[in-house]
Amino acid sequence: METLITLLVGVLVAVGVYLLLSKEMLRMILGTAILSHAIHLLLLTMGGLKKGDVPLLQESAAEYTDALPQALILTAIVISFAVTAFLLVLSYRVYQESGRGLELRGQKDE
Repeated sequence: METLITLLVGVLVAVGVYLLLSKEMLRMILGTAILSHAIHLLLLTMGGLKKGDVPLLQESAAEYTDALPQALILTAIVISFAVTAFLLVLSYRVYQESGRGLELRGQKDE
């Protein structure tokens, strides 16, 4: 299962980098969002996809799952949502100021 998710992370990173290298700002923002999702999956995979019980002190189980990777991913999701929202607002502000589209091409105004 880890191999499949690792391949999915590779595909998401490739798509995210491809979108980041484009000239349109909206594609760049989507690229950062996809790249952040790839990092979330990578953190989950690195934490290990184990099946086990909840880590309680009263119970005695053979195997526990670690809650730290899930807490890190939850924090990373909140941060990436805030960064994506900031980038969308910033691109809208650039659109308002320049009156042009969301592309970064060097086209002349007519």
